Amino acid sequence: MAFEAFRQRLGSIIGGFDAAQAHRRLRGFRASRAHVNTLIAASGDTITARARWLVRNNGYAANAVESFASNVVGDGIKPSSTIADAAKKEELQALWLAWTDDADAEGLTDFYGLQRRAAREVFLSGEVFVRIRPRRAEDGLTVPLQLQMLPAEMLPLDMNRTLPGAGLIRQGIEFDGIGRRVAYHFLRRHPGDLTDPGLSGETARVPAADVIHVLDPVEAGQLRGVSRFAAAIVKLFTLDLYDDAELERKKIAAMFAMFITSPAPETPLEPTEEDLEVEPGQVVRLDPGEDVSTPATPDSGGTYELFQYRTLLQIGAALGIPYGYLTGDTAKGNFSNTRISLIEFRRRISAWQHGVLVFQMCRAVWTRWMDVAVLSGALDLPGYDSQRRQYQACAWLPTKWDWIDPMKDASAEILQIEAGLKSRTQALSERGYDAEQVDREIAAERKRELALGLDFRRPGSPAQGPGDAKGNDNADQGGDAADEDKADDTADVRPDPKDKQ
Repeated sequence: MAFEAFRQRLGSIIGGFDAAQAHRRLRGFRASRAHVNTLIAASGDTITARARWLVRNNGYAANAVESFASNVVGDGIKPSSTIADAAKKEELQALWLAWTDDADAEGLTDFYGLQRRAAREVFLSGEVFVRIRPRRAEDGLTVPLQLQMLPAEMLPLDMNRTLPGAGLIRQGIEFDGIGRRVAYHFLRRHPGDLTDPGLSGETARVPAADVIHVLDPVEAGQLRGVSRFAAAIVKLFTLDLYDDAELERKKIAAMFAMFITSPAPETPLEPTEEDLEVEPGQVVRLDPGEDVSTPATPDSGGTYELFQYRTLLQIGAALGIPYGYLTGDTAKGNFSNTRISLIEFRRRISAWQHGVLVFQMCRAVWTRWMDVAVLSGALDLPGYDSQRRQYQACAWLPTKWDWIDPMKDASAEILQIEAGLKSRTQALSERGYDAEQVDREIAAERKRELALGLDFRRPGSPAQGPGDAKGNDNADQGGDAADEDKADDTADVRPDPKDKQ
């Protein structure tokens, strides 16, 4: 305490940064110097519990979670193998697609549904655990491997102890002597699930190789996640209380239709007559001395909407969700403002997709899945042991963003491709498609159209070959078929320029 007082006196003498002073404006600003791990250990469970309560009971909170998960995952972040052998790549992709339906150990969704659940959990509680569960060959799976999702509450925050040797456990995570994660000590039963007959408080040690810990750390050295709602819980809850109070005030005011004032009765304790019920068009005769007045229903005032709007803007900023996505209110912004907010939001989502979900979960699952697929004989990749890294290389393709202005956006992209500023492969990847697969589908469609005498390409479009004004891409027809078309279709034969002379 003496050193702290000396330090503050020294700071007041030296000056410099106002943010570090203890003058009148900042006298009540007492920031904790505890590390984020200490703060999470002290209050992480409470923050997560309050966030879950808000999502269950508050419409804005529920909408924020769904908006985040839908934009991060969409229909799924899907792998596209970079294997050069087209036949092997097609076999690999087909096997992966078949396995995605078997991925969930609970059998409630597919692998892409697990991605969405992971995104929701990380937004809600700051982290989620995916346990890799090897299966037996007789289980009948396409690849004997499944994934089990465990919420943050399954790993106790208060488990901290030193182990024999150089190891230790911090917040349920076991580390070796050089700081590597070697195991996770999960509870066998969710601490809040009273329907599970398992022993309360009993833990099981799971090797780190079988656990995927998905989190987005906000500070260096952070071990466990913290809910995205941490900065918004107070305002969400108090705004909900304010709305409830306003609604109750209006409801009470609406209960009274009119008040009847009568002279003071001779006997004050005499029972009053029954309440007067008023119907539309009714004529009411009053006794002498009685008067009727209607209540002045209190209005919410002109500041109610503005207060709500500003508070929801602060909540949206704390959650990282645009106002329109948080509230569903599209009347507050024009096209330009909405476009700017969407571009910023999508940039953040893209960074989260590749920096968190793809790097931590998708790549780990893909690597383990390929190992198991090859070892089980479900996939035959010659020389896999020596070329494992080359075989496992792949690109992860998120769901394409919907165009804000489809005509302008598509035209701009076509110009970029024609100018050599972007490749078709890059453009297709940004839309969540595999370029090689798309090219094969286009070639198959053109072959089918040729056999049926059809051509749906727009005249003059980049999809047509040069000089093919009628849309017949002779280069794709190949060989004798193209020669026969040129000989038979005299309308396509261009006149000799000498004939004009």
